[in-house]
Amino acid sequence: MTISFEGQVAIVTGAGNGLGRSHALELGRRGAKVVVNDFGGARDGTGSALAPAEQVAQEIIDAGGDAIANGANVTNFADCEAMVAEAVSKWGRVDVLINNAGILRDKSFGKMEMSDWNSVVDVHLNGSANCTKAVWNQMKEQNYGRILMTTSTSGIYGNFGQANYGAAKMGLVGLMNTLCIEGAKNNIQINCLAPTAATRMTEDILTEDMLAKLDPKFVTPAAIFMVSREAPNHVVMFAGAGSYTTLQISEGAGLHLSQEDRTADGIAANFDKINDMSKPDVFHSGTEHVVKVVQMSK
Repeated sequence: MTISFEGQVAIVTGAGNGLGRSHALELGRRGAKVVVNDFGGARDGTGSALAPAEQVAQEIIDAGGDAIANGANVTNFADCEAMVAEAVSKWGRVDVLINNAGILRDKSFGKMEMSDWNSVVDVHLNGSANCTKAVWNQMKEQNYGRILMTTSTSGIYGNFGQANYGAAKMGLVGLMNTLCIEGAKNNIQINCLAPTAATRMTEDILTEDMLAKLDPKFVTPAAIFMVSREAPNHVVMFAGAGSYTTLQISEGAGLHLSQEDRTADGIAANFDKINDMSKPDVFHSGTEHVVKVVQMSK
């Protein structure tokens, strides 16, 4: 099977460098018309320039594809709406959105300014929500859409100095969880990618050998698959250095406590059983958990 995006239109944010650039070039190679979005800021989000997006768009065109550069700031919803409107005006539709734009402002939480918290959350979480909202109703009308959120092991597992980044990245898993439910009837499928790659985000903390092994080109195949016609739905995939795996969110079978044990002391006494993960349950909506606890109470 050869995955093709012929006849499709894709938007990739943060596509002027690193992972976004790699994703955009591969989408173009596989036939997609690509909106190469990049605000053109530095790693911490300061400054702006259209040149990085223009360069990637030109690479796609030079390779025989079709692309336009776009400098929308993903934290500005009006910018996102205008970006989608430009794509629809030029090509008639938007089929794929890869939310990849991001910044870093790392610092331990006690030393972090709340302005740095807000800036990182605004780009990663709110920026992804803005772009997704801007394409959502158009995708509903055409009864087709593929959206990829870029999460991170910093959110899933934690990482020192990245409370802002980790919170935003885990928030994207929560956003995916709900949008998968809301988009299902209109064939809009949403997945998350947790990449491990050598980009300007990581270039100063990795060795040369690690940088070579963590080339973004080894992450892009996962991104391409998860926005294809053949894509799964509601999947978090880890990708890096040629290894690929998926995340399962599960909960223990749990324990129903008698009336007299429903105290902090009763929970302490039974915590080992409550915390037993030997027979986990996997759910696909919050409602399924509610049904479980109601049934346990019978």
